[in-house]
Amino acid sequence: MIFETHAHLLAEQFDQDRNEVIQRALENGILAVLNVSDDMKSSKKAVMLAQQHERVFGSVGVHPHNGADFRDQDVSILKELTSDEKILAIGEIGLDYYYDFCDRTVQREVFVKQLDLAKQLDLPVIIHNREAHKDTIDILSSYGKDIKGVMHCYSGSAESAKILLNLDMYISFTGVITFKNAKRAVEALEVIPLDRLLLETDCPYMSPEPLRGTRNEPKNLIYIARKMAEVKKISYERLLEQLWENSFRLFKKAEKYKQTLETT
Repeated sequence: MIFETHAHLLAEQFDQDRNEVIQRALENGILAVLNVSDDMKSSKKAVMLAQQHERVFGSVGVHPHNGADFRDQDVSILKELTSDEKILAIGEIGLDYYYDFCDRTVQREVFVKQLDLAKQLDLPVIIHNREAHKDTIDILSSYGKDIKGVMHCYSGSAESAKILLNLDMYISFTGVITFKNAKRAVEALEVIPLDRLLLETDCPYMSPEPLRGTRNEPKNLIYIARKMAEVKKISYERLLEQLWENSFRLFKKAEKYKQTLETT
């Protein structure tokens, strides 16, 4: 049983075969998929997609790339969207200083507004952090342990991972962990306890080896999981069992669906 905790199923790359992608995931043991939003439009569509597919859940939020489009009234819209029982988290939110598509001050302001909303609603967050490790950690630290969430597509050091763990964050890795030059990611994975890890593809991006360069999709999680099990020196089955439980511990709203997902 596998919980895909970060997929962009509404990306245009899936417009021609979205239903087939979801079906292939199920056929490969992915019993739940969290479809992650990146702007207001995709957030609204995420609710509809989750309503259409039994095994698809959603998150709502505005990615740092789209921070300039964020309006104050969007906070109340996001809040309303979270009233749907299959919306599990606020995300994808955070900071991106690599591309700098949005002014950094604006990025930080939008990040904080959405963190405040998550705190108010007691929902976990899905965090994007690229080349902004210090500011991301500083902002999260200001909330103490009032914010729960996952650092998705982790690219930081083992030392930064330890700081995030002290803030009660979960950490997930994409197909990057399978790359030959992924030494830093492997070193971070080695220090992260098994009960704080999650599985994700970040599809349609970040395809793992041996599929690098092709469109990614949830069924490819098996390659990432095998690599993680190898690094953690445990069986593939043990890894999947633990990460399945981790997913429901963080995304608490999904707990009511757990038995159905496991038995149907």
